[in-house]
Amino acid sequence: MLNKSLRLIALSTVLIAGAAFAKNPTVGGAPMYANKNIIENAVNSKDHTTLVAAVKAAGLVQTLEGKGPFTVFAPTNEAFAALPKGTVETLLKPENKDKLTKILTCHVVAADASAKTIMKMVDDDEGAHPVKTVGGCVWTAKYKGKKLTLTDENGTVANVTIADVKQSNGVIHVIDKVLLPKM
Repeated sequence: MLNKSLRLIALSTVLIAGAAFAKNPTVGGAPMYANKNIIENAVNSKDHTTLVAAVKAAGLVQTLEGKGPFTVFAPTNEAFAALPKGTVETLLKPENKDKLTKILTCHVVAADASAKTIMKMVDDDEGAHPVKTVGGCVWTAKYKGKKLTLTDENGTVANVTIADVKQSNGVIHVIDKVLLPKM
């Protein structure tokens, strides 16, 4: 009886630990740890090397390592590659730092907003919620089923492909497009 009780306790411990670990998805082949900040996790994602390079070029590393809370809508490498040829290379040049900073900060909200929270705001606003970013852009959040989208000021629609990646200083939602301010 004691042996059976010990096995049940061990199994329960494994299940609880597994459930706690499973809460954060893997992004870009790397585990994302809720006790690490946005930068500490993002640098490990093979799908976000362009975003990390851009954040470094814009001088935003220290900010995104900060206390937050932040919600980051993180475009993948594929999203950056879909921009017109030469765009990323041009933006990474030192003389374009202000423009790059504007674009990147338009992917950040000064709050910890889960997908569920955003969807509730969409419901409260009868189907479309304005998302005000740190960079001064206003995106439109919508959803259908469990698919959350953001539309930029130019009409580009980004799909949230991985939601609710918890960070010590906020949350990341992976998106499939780079959102751009009206310029």
